[in-house]
Amino acid sequence: MTTTSPSDVRPDPPHSSTPSPDDRSLAEFGYPQELHRSLGRYASFAAGFSFISVLTTVFQFFAFGYAFGGPVFFWAWPAVLVGQLLVAACFAELAARYPISGAIYQWSSRLSTPVFGWFAGWIMVIGQIVVVAAAALALQMVLPAIWSGFQLVGSDPAPTSADGAANAAVLGVILLVLTTLVNVLDNRVLSLVNRVGVTAEIIGAVLIIVLLLTHSERTPSITFHTTGAAQSGLFGALLVGSFTAAYVMIGFDSAGEMSEETRNPRRVAPRTILTALGSAGALGGLIVLGGLLAAPSLSDGHLSVDGLSYVLTSSLGDGVGKALLADVVIAITVATLAIQTAACRMLFSMARDGQLPFAGRLARVNPRTGMPTVPALVVGILAAALLLLNFASPEAFLAIGTTCIVMLYLAYAMVTGPLLIRRIRGEFTSSGTDEEGGQLFSLGRWGIPVNALALLYGLLMTVNLAWPRAEVYDPAGGHWYFQWFTVLFLAATLAVGLAWRALRRRTSAG
Repeated sequence: MTTTSPSDVRPDPPHSSTPSPDDRSLAEFGYPQELHRSLGRYASFAAGFSFISVLTTVFQFFAFGYAFGGPVFFWAWPAVLVGQLLVAACFAELAARYPISGAIYQWSSRLSTPVFGWFAGWIMVIGQIVVVAAAALALQMVLPAIWSGFQLVGSDPAPTSADGAANAAVLGVILLVLTTLVNVLDNRVLSLVNRVGVTAEIIGAVLIIVLLLTHSERTPSITFHTTGAAQSGLFGALLVGSFTAAYVMIGFDSAGEMSEETRNPRRVAPRTILTALGSAGALGGLIVLGGLLAAPSLSDGHLSVDGLSYVLTSSLGDGVGKALLADVVIAITVATLAIQTAACRMLFSMARDGQLPFAGRLARVNPRTGMPTVPALVVGILAAALLLLNFASPEAFLAIGTTCIVMLYLAYAMVTGPLLIRRIRGEFTSSGTDEEGGQLFSLGRWGIPVNALALLYGLLMTVNLAWPRAEVYDPAGGHWYFQWFTVLFLAATLAVGLAWRALRRRTSAG
């Protein structure tokens, strides 16, 4: 098994005698063109937007945000959006300079050291696998609301109940089987499903916003109240309420993750990273506001349990409400597919450098489909295994969701941190041209302040999300392991990574 790192791999011969400029650009980093380069600008945008997937994540976490923050949790949304736009601006610069799959791993490795970059990639890929599981669980928030027949286990559809948690796991596993199949079929099939799904999601999101705002029961001034919030105090309500926005606005880096399959990636990826996050953030914020304004009641308990599904069906009627919920199902499916794809590319990129167990198989690309088949199977199986935690306790629903956010936020900080150090030392260049001869995306003189704020925001939010609040993670009591689940999972991830690297060093020495 090879043991090269991003800094010492050497280019293999290109597959054809006349490689494209995109292929030559990849060869400069020491990699042959194996993945099929077939994605255009909209497909690149779809990769980032579908990972964020406002309909999936807002419907999944709206009830949680409202339960702990009340109406005022809306104001956490613009704060998180601004913070993530700072991070996205830094990532846009890196996507222009390093258009390679395995973005977080590759960027961190080149900005710091191969070992530090390896841990960034390791944390990121484990986090992505957890996000896949979390996204698949979102089906429970909408399918039983469309038709009671989708409640395959028990009778209580609430995801916080034992029946709802178990049924969420069953529906999630079925979805993972489908997304894994698409991830091994063909790059063009994957791109088509993504583009169609994102188009349907954008249309559905706009319709939901218009209908909710035209069915308002109250004025926007309600967003300054903490009515019914379980978390005491305005500041505490905002901190916990920010979980919803934090969970929604992750994954915009997927546009960079698909760089090796994108045409003109140095020009396209930076712009699609920013447009995916900006458009998703705006749509999501309006959906949250519309849900608060159109809800029949803010105090009957439904918003804290059933969330936006309750608002749609009760305010818009069963027919229109369920039709829009069907669109949400499409969004959840495409989101799960996109997140699994991003995790596959991360596994592929790290394995290609010989940085993972069974690297030879994980790095193998099917020449006919242009897809790394084994990573798709690995991600699907591991995500399905995580879903089994839902059978143990309903609290696993929240534990899985918050854990994946913390993992990704920490991995992001492991990129913005080394990047800031490079900027301060004057080692990060803003020069260079893209495939069309234009200047590479650059923050210019705003680089250091934007980068510093992005790192500070990311670290503060990581601590906020991981803080073991008993009232949030173990409200029923008696499950200390759920209260500390995020911290324990992160510690276990680091321990396994350290063990693997120690074993690898010992094997290499032998």
